[in-house]
Amino acid sequence: MTEWVRESLHPDYAQSLRVGEVLYDSETEHQRLRVFENGTFGRVLTLDDVVQTTEGDNFIYHEMMAHVPIFAHGSASRVLIVGGGDGGMAREVLRHQNVSHVTMVEIDAGVVEFSKAYLPMLSQGAFDDSRLDLVIADGADFIRSTSGGYDVIIVDSTDPIGPGEVLFTDTFYAHAKRALAPEGILVTQNGVPFLQGQELTNTMRAFAALFADPACYLATIPTYAGGPMAFGWGTDGEARKTPSDVLQGRFDAAGIQTGYYTPAVHKGAFALPGYVQKLMP
Repeated sequence: MTEWVRESLHPDYAQSLRVGEVLYDSETEHQRLRVFENGTFGRVLTLDDVVQTTEGDNFIYHEMMAHVPIFAHGSASRVLIVGGGDGGMAREVLRHQNVSHVTMVEIDAGVVEFSKAYLPMLSQGAFDDSRLDLVIADGADFIRSTSGGYDVIIVDSTDPIGPGEVLFTDTFYAHAKRALAPEGILVTQNGVPFLQGQELTNTMRAFAALFADPACYLATIPTYAGGPMAFGWGTDGEARKTPSDVLQGRFDAAGIQTGYYTPAVHKGAFALPGYVQKLMP
C-alpha cells in the first residue's frame, strides 16, 4: 500500500507527498523527524510531517536568500548565517569568491551531523570550506554579543514556533542591525504570506522602525505550499536600487551556475502583488 505524508501546517489547507524508501525515522514523544525518498523531490526532510527541505527544490530558497543580498551589495566579504544547519545556505554563499569569511550559527550540532549523513547533496562540501566558521550556539545569544561588522546577515530560521520564535522578535532584529557593517543587508524568511500574513507584517513593522530601506521580495518554492514565500529585506544603504545591468555584470563575473536566481528575477522579486502590499505596514 502506498504511503503518503500529509502536511497540515495550516488549519484549512494541506499538501501530501508520496513516501518512497524511508531512510530515517525517529519518533519521540516530542517530535518525529523523517527522511524519505519521493519520486519528484528526491530526499525529503520532514519534522512532524511538515516539510523542512527537499533535495529537489531547496535550490530556490537557498539561491534567493543568498544571491539577492550578496549581488545587490556588490562587495560583501563577511557574511553571517543564523540557522541553516543543513548547509544549503552556506553552499550558496560560499560560491561567491569575494566572500572571505562566513560565520554560521546553528543551535544544534546534531542537525549538522544529521544533514551530513542523510542530506549531503545540500551542503556539497560547504562544511569543509576553510572560509566557514561553524559556531554551535543560540542565534539570539550570538547576535546579542557579536562584535559584528557583517556585510550580509541571513536568518535561515524555522517558522516562529518553539526555538525559532525568538528569531522573529523586535529585539533580535535590533541586535542584528547593530551587527551589520555600514550599508549592510539583513534578510529573513517570512513564510508564505497568503497563509501566514501576520508573520510578514510583524517583521516588516520592525524593519520599518530600524532601517531606511525596509522591503520584501518573493520566490515560489513548490514544497513551501500556499503561494510564493516572502523574504524580509532591511538596510540603510541603496543596494535595492542597484541597476539591472550592474547586477548582470556582477553575476557574469561571478560565474555562478544557478537554477532559479537571475538578475532579472532578482529585480522582479521585489514587485509585490496587491495582497502582499496590503500586509506591509
